[in-house]
Amino acid sequence: MVGDSAQAYGSVRWVMLGVLCASLLLVAMDATILNVALPSLIEDLQVGPLEQLWIIDIYGLVLGGLLITTGALGDRVGRKLLFISGFVLFGLASVVAATAGSAAQLIGGRVLLGIGGAMVMPSTLSLIRNIFTDARERTMAIGIWAAVAGVGATVGPIVGGFLVEHFGWSSAFWLNVPVVLVTVVVGLWVLPEYRAPQAGSLDWFAAALSVAGIVCLAWGVKHLAKGEASEVDWAILLIGIAALAWFTRRQLTATDPLLDVRLFRNGAFTAAAVATLLAMMAIGAAMFLISLWLQYVHGYSPSQAGIRMLPAALTLLTASLLTPFLMEKFGVRAVLGFGLGAVALGFLLLAVSPEPTTYPVVALVLVSFGLGDGMAVTAAAAVLVGAVPADRAGQAGAVEETNYEVGVGFGVALLGSLHARIFSQHMTGLPVPADRLDQASGSIGGAAEVAGDLPEPAGDELAHAAEHAFDVALTTTSYISAAVVAVVAVGTVWLVPKGFRVTGDH
Repeated sequence: MVGDSAQAYGSVRWVMLGVLCASLLLVAMDATILNVALPSLIEDLQVGPLEQLWIIDIYGLVLGGLLITTGALGDRVGRKLLFISGFVLFGLASVVAATAGSAAQLIGGRVLLGIGGAMVMPSTLSLIRNIFTDARERTMAIGIWAAVAGVGATVGPIVGGFLVEHFGWSSAFWLNVPVVLVTVVVGLWVLPEYRAPQAGSLDWFAAALSVAGIVCLAWGVKHLAKGEASEVDWAILLIGIAALAWFTRRQLTATDPLLDVRLFRNGAFTAAAVATLLAMMAIGAAMFLISLWLQYVHGYSPSQAGIRMLPAALTLLTASLLTPFLMEKFGVRAVLGFGLGAVALGFLLLAVSPEPTTYPVVALVLVSFGLGDGMAVTAAAAVLVGAVPADRAGQAGAVEETNYEVGVGFGVALLGSLHARIFSQHMTGLPVPADRLDQASGSIGGAAEVAGDLPEPAGDELAHAAEHAFDVALTTTSYISAAVVAVVAVGTVWLVPKGFRVTGDH
């Protein structure tokens, strides 16, 4: 079977993989590249706490909301066409974001980036499914894919930190433009086109239901976690749940569904999808909160903060590349369970560390996150792609990447909002003018800005209060996260059949 891939594409198949991974690296980096740019953005664009969260997580939520639709669209119009078109849009959106003079334009640019990324990501994994027909070779390619995706998310703050410090926050977007140009040219030359041979017309109503469901659900969850949910927010949340329920019912009766929801009857498939969601929620939120902790609590510059997050990237890269061998030796069940267990352990270490939290503890936590995320996401991707035939690879890619991107967005929205709420509750009795009290208690960034404007000793008192409140909120958030991930780890091990291995199509 290894010969099938080699006969069809020869050594150029690894060049194809390189093109797909180059695009994936940018799309993944954009999920976290602005984490270390927040202080610069706050100062330059005068963004409030809620706008900060939207700037960070709107990209992942839009991308995740569209992935089911774009995965099915690629099966119908051609995965190469969708990939190239999406990456061109990604480049144009980068220019919109880089030239933003307001929070509204930046958020708009991030929305367009999410749309372009949604067109790119399912195509990368589904084209790998078509290019690498041998199961073992495909698992290795997926390991490389997962390593690039995970490293992109973790290296984003490092690259972003260097660019922000030396060239300003807009450089984080200008970086995308030359990479897009080169990748599009090479992709047009080397990538094969693939369409599902018997795919019907796209069910646009079902597509609208999936997008509306995910976006409305995200909106509702975000505001509930923030503690600011109004009657309108509750209504939006219920609309999201209803839309997803309607979408599921429609897919069960469709002859050519956008997403074959029956796949979730397979325990291993469901476990893989849940593992991806939880792993990315954890690392998305952790990278967001730790980057703020490094800059505001310890006073590191953006590039210094980015470098100190390197342990996660290096460990994740190593774990992703080793996971195919670990799955072959120990099986999917053990690898998924160990990966999620490592993520839970990372949160537990962060929770029990004595206050004030020190960097050596955080470095160990980052190693634990990188190890767990690399193993869990790589194993999950191999299971999802191997579970479907080639003409449904777009659906498997959509499930994997929806959970990947929605996980990052939900992680920031849920855990970031929970952290912000606890932080605000501990910011009482402050030596702050009444007209600036909301700003000082809303976020550690706002507190730092107000503290800089106050005379001594009031400024120092506010800064120390904010640092203490941030640590307390981080501890509480970490305890909750550790418990949730541990429960899901146990459930994942229970769902995957004993002895299950990715040795071929299931």
